[in-house]
Amino acid sequence: MKKLLLLLLLTACELPPRQAQQTTVATETAQAAVTFAEGEEEYVMVTPLINLPLYVNHDQKAFLAWGKEHGVKTSIIGPADWDIPGQIAAIEQVIGTRPAGLLINGTDPGIAQAINRAVAAGIPTVVYDSDVKSNRNSFLGTDWYEMGRLQGEAMARHTGGKGKVACLGIFGLSNQEAGFRGVQDALKKFPKMEFLGNYGVKGDLEDAARVAADLLSAHPDLAGLCGFTSETGPGIALAVKEAGKVGTVKITTVDAEEQHLKLVKQGVIQHLVGQKRELFTWYGAQFLHDLVHRTNALTSNDRKAGVVAVPSAVSTGQVEIDAGNVDLFLKN
Repeated sequence: MKKLLLLLLLTACELPPRQAQQTTVATETAQAAVTFAEGEEEYVMVTPLINLPLYVNHDQKAFLAWGKEHGVKTSIIGPADWDIPGQIAAIEQVIGTRPAGLLINGTDPGIAQAINRAVAAGIPTVVYDSDVKSNRNSFLGTDWYEMGRLQGEAMARHTGGKGKVACLGIFGLSNQEAGFRGVQDALKKFPKMEFLGNYGVKGDLEDAARVAADLLSAHPDLAGLCGFTSETGPGIALAVKEAGKVGTVKITTVDAEEQHLKLVKQGVIQHLVGQKRELFTWYGAQFLHDLVHRTNALTSNDRKAGVVAVPSAVSTGQVEIDAGNVDLFLKN
């Protein structure tokens, strides 16, 4: 376990020194291989909100388990808050230490240039969760438009195809915006449903509850709310409980943490569309490993030939959870 390092970077995003000289890069050899001293092959995950339970319990757990399985070093770095400049700073600093590969949470379009610099430096780089238009070697994650579409269809079923519905999520993120579009397109099939619009939240439970409470007050006949962050669903549920409208106002949302599952069991949330987060982090790390070790080399020098010998993009799919199958997902 000593080889599994969890580096918590706060606002300064300062990395401890690594012995970069132990890494030898041979870019012009026939194999274009990267070799590492014994025990120094290191893969680094870079994400904001490094302590978010969703990330810790799924992404990070799978990544660390993958590293242990392969006998390589795994580190997790990034700011404690939703701090995109902090994430960029972490990427920039870790490039100089020349890790074997980078697994980067695709949080915001603003990290694209940092990703490009990592790739230009010859470091295999995979983006996960939400794609970023960049030179990344591969992307693995969920089709958020499909997650939105599934929420919209579930909302129509639970409301009988009529009533006012709104979405809550973080504006400006490509995955959230795709989810919003998915809901709207699904609801267009139901002429008796009125879409009130998308409402921005900060991503924490308290803010989601506040926004949901405002909507419930402004629209006493509100039929349903759709959520698009891990904390939004529970925040909406809190507001609906406090308004005494459990079961009357239907809730669909993303993710399937224990708190979400319990709210489904209680009948507060009607439908969850969860991600397979363990899959896109495990296989994202595996793609990095395959690039480093030329597992599926397509030429004598893939880098020089401009060939990337892993899939360009992979959708890992989603799971749908409601009262009928929630017991299969609950731990207790």
